[in-house]
Amino acid sequence: MTQVLLALLVLAVVLLARGIKIIKQAEVMLIERLGKYHRTITPGINVLIPIIDSPRAVSWILPIRAGARAGNVVRITDRVDLRETVLDFPQQRVITADNVVIEINGLLFAQITDPLSAVYEVSNLPMAIEKLAQTTLRNIIGEIALDQALSSRDEINSKMRAVLDEATDKWGVKVNRVELQDISPPPEIQMAMEKQMKAERTRRATILEAEGEKASRVLRAEGLRDAAATEAEGERQRLVLKAAGEAEAIQKVAEALGGAGVSPAQYLVAMEYLKMLKEVASSEHGQKTVFMPFESAGVLGAIGGLKEMLGTVSTGETLAG
Repeated sequence: MTQVLLALLVLAVVLLARGIKIIKQAEVMLIERLGKYHRTITPGINVLIPIIDSPRAVSWILPIRAGARAGNVVRITDRVDLRETVLDFPQQRVITADNVVIEINGLLFAQITDPLSAVYEVSNLPMAIEKLAQTTLRNIIGEIALDQALSSRDEINSKMRAVLDEATDKWGVKVNRVELQDISPPPEIQMAMEKQMKAERTRRATILEAEGEKASRVLRAEGLRDAAATEAEGERQRLVLKAAGEAEAIQKVAEALGGAGVSPAQYLVAMEYLKMLKEVASSEHGQKTVFMPFESAGVLGAIGGLKEMLGTVSTGETLAG
């Protein structure tokens, strides 16, 4: 009798222990009653009816890529993790729109928002997301050329995230981010790209050098032009001032001649005549040639007029002094 009571007590303790579930933060557990979904229990202490209520076991196949240990592992658990998870989809060969085979791998950041759909709508959620990411990547890369694939990672990431987020919404998963890690073209394509890059850099250097030489010549020409313009302006101002001085001198001489009663025209003719005689006398034949002006009386009259004028001017200056 005592052994029966002890056995019943042990059975009660075991059933009670099985009926109490402690759930950690950021985890939930799906409870089935007699094989049918009943409720989702949240973090904290939860009491179940033994035998009648049981947790739903979740069997997920997860990829392992660590060198020689690459393969798959089966994870069986009765809890659903609601934290954001990083999924590493493997390197795969894809073909671009210009028929270049490249290898791409990347990361996917996803989070379960509806545990019920994540368990009951798809049999193996991690594997389903990985295969969906691979097919989506093939479709996107197949629509663009190699150069665009190498230079538009952000655009590819955004397109993949949008497609995956929409496709996995039925599974209760939110795709937050997609990141392509490596894009590896074939070796011959890499060599061609390096040569193209080197040629492009050489072309840019040549263009920059030519533009610098052009700018230098333009500046030099502008400097010479400005210097010539400044020099011409200085010469013009000098000639203007010289002409103004000569005009003022002629005006004063004319005023002095008018005061002495001598015609300015006669004065100018006489001065030019005397200047010409001086030049003739100083020539190589000047010492052997004796000449008399054709109009000697006119010249003498002009010289007399000059003498009278100069005398009058001298007298005026003496009186003024």
